[in-house]
Amino acid sequence: MARPLTRPRPRRILSESPPRAGLAGPPGLRPRGFLRFWGLYHSLLEAERSHGRPLRWLDLSALCSSLVHAVPGRTELAGIVYFSALARHMEAARPGTVARHLRYLDALQATGVETVLSQFKRRQVRCPYCGRVRDRWEEKQTDVGIAARLMKLVAVGACERVLVVSGDTDLVPAISEARASWPARIGVAFPARRANAQLRTVADWTVNLDAGSYARHQLPAVVVGRDGTRIRRPSSW
Repeated sequence: MARPLTRPRPRRILSESPPRAGLAGPPGLRPRGFLRFWGLYHSLLEAERSHGRPLRWLDLSALCSSLVHAVPGRTELAGIVYFSALARHMEAARPGTVARHLRYLDALQATGVETVLSQFKRRQVRCPYCGRVRDRWEEKQTDVGIAARLMKLVAVGACERVLVVSGDTDLVPAISEARASWPARIGVAFPARRANAQLRTVADWTVNLDAGSYARHQLPAVVVGRDGTRIRRPSSW
């Protein structure tokens, strides 16, 4: 979903690494935004508590568009890719978890967001104090998927700016490798209260989201799907 800027806006870059040689480019650069949902999800839950209302019906297209002015250089938004996983293991304790998530995916796709799903895998862990063994569910393949997409963009030269929306330090190697292989720039937008020094070090620039960012960019209560279906916001979202 492309939204060209009609006029330059003031830049609000909160942190930027020193520029590297050969990174300056012409106007009209095309960033591609990546969004990792799991870290954002818990950030959204914290924001809901502080705002006193649901915020999970987040309009990713509007949110990413609001960040374009913080990208170095004149920029237009070329596309958004949303990486996530369905928490089927939570269905017994929280019925409707998967259905609500799928409804959100449909709403995102209706606004032009590409969605990529991975999965959760169960791993048994032992408590070092009591020795009790319990199950831990971990999201798998999402970080690999983001890394693979970054390297694909590197290989085909699809864009000159990428904004990764995440606070997950597992992405540090992927961002470092992509920056070393690619004459372009990669920024990181931290979900609210998810900023960290590791990602800040490897990014060309960073920006911090806050709870107000979520509140200002919510989807309408009813989104019309690509097939004309009316997609309603879940009452708890």
